[in-house]
Amino acid sequence: MTLFGLGGILAAEDPSQSHHPIFPETPELIWGTLSFLVVLFLLWKFAWPAIKKMMADRTARIQAQLDEAATARSDADEAAASIREAKGDIGAERQRLLDEADAQAERLLVDGRARLDQEVADLRSKATSEAESVQGRLQSEVQAEVAATAARATETLVADSLDDQLRQALVEEYIATVGASS
Repeated sequence: MTLFGLGGILAAEDPSQSHHPIFPETPELIWGTLSFLVVLFLLWKFAWPAIKKMMADRTARIQAQLDEAATARSDADEAAASIREAKGDIGAERQRLLDEADAQAERLLVDGRARLDQEVADLRSKATSEAESVQGRLQSEVQAEVAATAARATETLVADSLDDQLRQALVEEYIATVGASS
């Protein structure tokens, strides 16, 4: 037998090869159809209720979320309406607060000016009394200095006048001594 003849025999016995290009062999078609029907029955009996329940739960969950969203939207609309209504109140409240702040600032300004005026008056009186005190001290210091200077001047004058008298007495005594010796 040739190699090509052996290949033809092996090809005829190959179970993966079919006689028809579209349909499988009849026993395979029967067993495949029966197994498909069994799997379909098992899916319909056990999986379909679970799938149906899961879809119903999902539908209920989505509906609950839609209801929550609708409730939240209505709450937000109500809140927006109350905010718009209160917006006018906010403007009035803002103006009232600004007026109060202006009044308080004016009171603080008046109080501050009064305190500053009082402090200025106190400082002026303190400065006046200090100036008088300093003037008194300076006057007494000047008097003491004048008295000390006058005392020194008097001593110098007395000493100078005594020296003149002493000199004159010495000159007269010398003349007398010279006149007596001649």
